[in-house]
Amino acid sequence: MDHPNDHQFIFRSKLPDIYIPNHLPLHTYCFENISQFKDRPCLINGNTGETYTYADVELTSRKVAAGLDKLGIHQHDVVMLLLQNCPEFVLAFLGASRIGAVVTTANPFYTPSEVVKQLKASTTKLIITQSAYVDKVKDFAIKNDVKIMVVDESPADDLSVHHFTELTTADENEIPAVKINPDDVVALPYSSGTTGSRKELC
Repeated sequence: MDHPNDHQFIFRSKLPDIYIPNHLPLHTYCFENISQFKDRPCLINGNTGETYTYADVELTSRKVAAGLDKLGIHQHDVVMLLLQNCPEFVLAFLGASRIGAVVTTANPFYTPSEVVKQLKASTTKLIITQSAYVDKVKDFAIKNDVKIMVVDESPADDLSVHHFTELTTADENEIPAVKINPDDVVALPYSSGTTGSRKELC
């Protein structure tokens, strides 16, 4: 006998479903109609008001892809985004997609041990973060040859920390040719559900 509370409630939008093809890489799908929208705002930085058009984002994501490859990040390597909401989050995600790299995201307010646990589980090769969170991952990064990159001002006395401009100033024509299959992983999310430590989502 069903329990009276064992009912499913499915809420659906009044708008029609959006068709999302499963044969296109993420970046291709995002920009396949860019000629129609290239001059429209795509990203707006709420803190500064800086606006990126679709053309800006598409070009910069290609630069980021080339920069990641130059930094030694290749297809199937994992990049952790330890960031609050910011344009660099989107640019890094799309740039990684272009070279077939995998992105895992982590809350910058996690404790160091929580971040390190995810770094180990995901075998991250590069951490993109803000300078305020570098200390949470620095020891692990040094011991495990993981690169750290910041999107804001890097510590003046720390030459081992890369800056995001290394990616955004790269030559967009130097993206390596990669074959991306429909079942390749583009994102490696982790979730805590409602309680307890986070679990990997497969």
